[in-house]
Amino acid sequence: MSAGGSTRAILAALGANAGIAVAKFVGFLVTGSSSMLAESVHSVADTSNQGLLLLGQKTSQRKANKDHPFGYGRDRYFYSFVVALLLFTLGSVFALYEGIHKVAEPEKLSSPLVAVVILVVAVALESYSFYTAIKESRAIKGDVSWWGFIRQSRTPELPVVLLEDAGALLGLVLALLGVGLTVITGDPVFDGIGTLSIGILLGVIAIILIIEMKSLLIGEGATPDELAKIEDELATGKVERIIHLRTQYLGPEELLVAAKIALRPGLPMEDVARAIDDAEARVRKAVPSARLIYLEPDLYRTTVRTP
Repeated sequence: MSAGGSTRAILAALGANAGIAVAKFVGFLVTGSSSMLAESVHSVADTSNQGLLLLGQKTSQRKANKDHPFGYGRDRYFYSFVVALLLFTLGSVFALYEGIHKVAEPEKLSSPLVAVVILVVAVALESYSFYTAIKESRAIKGDVSWWGFIRQSRTPELPVVLLEDAGALLGLVLALLGVGLTVITGDPVFDGIGTLSIGILLGVIAIILIIEMKSLLIGEGATPDELAKIEDELATGKVERIIHLRTQYLGPEELLVAAKIALRPGLPMEDVARAIDDAEARVRKAVPSARLIYLEPDLYRTTVRTP
């Protein structure tokens, strides 16, 4: 997949979160709501995160060199991992701290209606961003579930934006509940509870992203569907069998394929070279992201142990 779809989702989220952050800060200054403050910091963190995702896309396009012969594709994984860390530290930890403080020392809200109006507007803007992320993700999701897409996707930005936007929408609902219950009951402790809930929500999302981005950063192989296609395309023609096969994503759009293949005995050197070229062409056609393919011809021996 090209980076175009993920870029559109990032830009939509960036614009929405920047506007929401300003509105929420104004709401906090007017009302003094800790839920509004937590949501303001959350939106600032999200805006910064989208900037980092765009930076990762930019730096990953640098050409390969002597020090980095496989290029810089994993920059997108690195910056996505940084985004997950920021969401945890700047979003979750701050909200938890502020929530504990407000529960221990509740403060009366002023002009809570202002907070409600701003939060409702924020829900509309965040919904647009979430819709854009869903639309762009559907193009590559296939038949897998949304959870499966987040777990299996080798394009890091879309899962990050999807989870961020989902968390933002749920966080806004929690903030509305906190402010609303405070107005209805007259007890500002509910505002602090709403803030705590936002912190827990962001923490759960951040941990999920940290686990997934770490896995991509240290190197994940082809998806089960891609692996099956590669095996089918390799083990045809003059290739008798695959002795062993290894794959690894060097970036979201660049898959490394390395395999030892058994060819028919007695093939002339020209036929061996042609068989390898044909196998590479078949694999690239079936899995376009398989850009780097290294095939080692060999004779199959039953005593050979695969590493």
